[in-house]
Amino acid sequence: MNSLRHMMNPLDFSVDELEDLFDVAKDIEENMDAYSHKCDGKIMATCFYEPSTRTRLSFETAMLRLGGKCLGFADASNSSASKGESVADTIRVISCFADICAMRHPKEGAPMVAASKSSIPVINAGDGGHQHPTQTLTDLLTIRSLYGKLGDFTIGLCGDLKFGRTVHSLINALTRYTGIHFIFISPKELKVPDYITEMLDSKGITYEEVIKLEDVMPRLDFLYMTRVQKERFFNEEDYIRLKNFYILDKAKMELAKEKMYILHPLPRVNEISVEIDNDPRAAYFKQVQYGLYVRMALILTLLDMTDAHMNEGLLRKF
Repeated sequence: MNSLRHMMNPLDFSVDELEDLFDVAKDIEENMDAYSHKCDGKIMATCFYEPSTRTRLSFETAMLRLGGKCLGFADASNSSASKGESVADTIRVISCFADICAMRHPKEGAPMVAASKSSIPVINAGDGGHQHPTQTLTDLLTIRSLYGKLGDFTIGLCGDLKFGRTVHSLINALTRYTGIHFIFISPKELKVPDYITEMLDSKGITYEEVIKLEDVMPRLDFLYMTRVQKERFFNEEDYIRLKNFYILDKAKMELAKEKMYILHPLPRVNEISVEIDNDPRAAYFKQVQYGLYVRMALILTLLDMTDAHMNEGLLRKF
């Protein structure tokens, strides 16, 4: 049995380990029925201290598809946190009931605190504006599946680049691959934080910062759209002013390459027109499906069940 391992940050896994994880996810995609009893008798706790639809249901579906069961809460008011219980105490209790835990929390670092006190693997399912590692794994698997590899492409990230934890996680993860050029597309108020650009400068990774999406559309291999997140704003007036700054429509898509793929972590509000949904380059619903496969693979990996239950030779032991 391997030592206890958590997923707090996409960088917790090496590039080789991620390739192994994505290979498992690919095998799951192609042989879903073969995995339907891999987690028989196992229980996942989903501890969500803030609202979520896709992420929580994706984790729960992943465990159910593996044959396991789920318990937990979808809102802090439905847990003992409403009575003042600490995250550390909650995870100690959860560790008595479950084999693995997925935690979302509005406070940055809360899942890491839980992991430090847990006797079961903890997955960070999003902590404030900090990290969203399984969304990043989803994004990487989607890019690899659509493009054939991770590297040698230009990606535009558009919208809320200041508060978007999915954007920050993805940028950090992609810096480990070669030949990637970033184009950051946002109003000045929502530009990517300085620590991100300073990190890119220190690594010699090329990037541009622009305001108009139309100016760069013809050069993109991927466009990662994000919504302006109302819940991250302190000022309603600022949110209203910026929420419709970017809307991707057919006219803008006419400027794009024939094989430029559109990604979005969802939920979408109106930053992508529904008229784009049938465009073969719209990959955001495929992204959701890849998220299920990668979370199934991650559960198996953290429970140390890959070698014992996978096809022989598919994975190197972590």
